[in-house]
Amino acid sequence: MPHQLKRLARRVPLALGRMGSISGDSSGDIFLAFSTANAHVDHAAIASVKSFPSAEITWLFEATVDATDEAIVNALVAGRTMTGVNGETVEGLPHDRVREILRKHQRLVEPR
Repeated sequence: MPHQLKRLARRVPLALGRMGSISGDSSGDIFLAFSTANAHVDHAAIASVKSFPSAEITWLFEATVDATDEAIVNALVAGRTMTGVNGETVEGLPHDRVREILRKHQRLVEPR
């Protein structure tokens, strides 16, 4: 339901904070949540909609924060050294160093 999606989207900043962001004034952070459930129906007909009871979606809040954490780490690791306008070079992060930092702060989940 729309109000539930808004509640999920409001959990994304928790992951950003957990990863060290302060989401400053010019950060441009925008968070969207959408559902592919309940396919479009003819508005002239009576529709039946399925949804989670609001009291039972806490696990989705946790999953949202965890998935956002993972997306942030994936973005850090995917970055490669690149040279842009005016010869400005930005170095990619060394994967071993990223893992070391995550491990130090107990944010690294080791593969089983």
